[in-house]
Amino acid sequence: MTVVVLLGFTVGIILALTGAGGGILAVPLLVFGAGLSMAQAGPIGLLAVALAAALGAIMGLKSGTVRYKAAMLIASAGILCSPLGLWLAQRTPNRPLTIVFALVLLFVAWRVYQRAAATGTPASEHENRPAPPCRIDVQRGKLNWTAPCARALALSGVVAGGLSGLLGVGGGFVMVPALQRYTDLSTQSILATSLAVIALVSFSGVAASAATGHLQWAIALPFSAGALLGMTSGRLVASRLAGAHLQKAFALVSAGVAIALFIRAM
Repeated sequence: MTVVVLLGFTVGIILALTGAGGGILAVPLLVFGAGLSMAQAGPIGLLAVALAAALGAIMGLKSGTVRYKAAMLIASAGILCSPLGLWLAQRTPNRPLTIVFALVLLFVAWRVYQRAAATGTPASEHENRPAPPCRIDVQRGKLNWTAPCARALALSGVVAGGLSGLLGVGGGFVMVPALQRYTDLSTQSILATSLAVIALVSFSGVAASAATGHLQWAIALPFSAGALLGMTSGRLVASRLAGAHLQKAFALVSAGVAIALFIRAM
């Protein structure tokens, strides 16, 4: 039990220090630390990520940085696809599921490291970026809703929801880059909106998993409690640490975990 709490605490710390995508390490930690299969670890990791994301989303709502209409649209698309991902996860052998997870984790590590390395890039290098489909109306302070904007956000939700059910991840590694690409929201608003989406989609996956009897509450509850404690503790020190260095460290750790998953699967 103590080991499970410590594993959850580690996930919470990672989430607090690295952002919404940090929850992707929850499943590997449960696989290696608690000896669970991918299918068993997925719903447990999803519950922990959902609770931690909900905590961050509530803070974002209080500060007014959550774009709740965008979050609801993305989450609605994700919730529709999450049960399909869960259905596939429960019927896929552990080895191929582990390999798929490792590939996704490697991709996330590469993208995070790439973004961290570009943190100090001069703004002039980004001036040629095309206008995103979802743009803020300066006068109203709200998103201008157009068909291309709705399509882009809904598609992002479909991908995040499917991966959420299949791999037991919150989907933050999908949502944050998607909102950065398809909107002109501020960084704070992107992170807060992403957390709101993650919480909604993840809770739907948890509910579906619990209804089918695939959620092991004896492990899920202490793991989630540890994650919340880790999230709270991590927020106290996150502002004092260099963001780019943390992101690079997270990327390297993720790459190492992905390689370990490959070895385990073979």
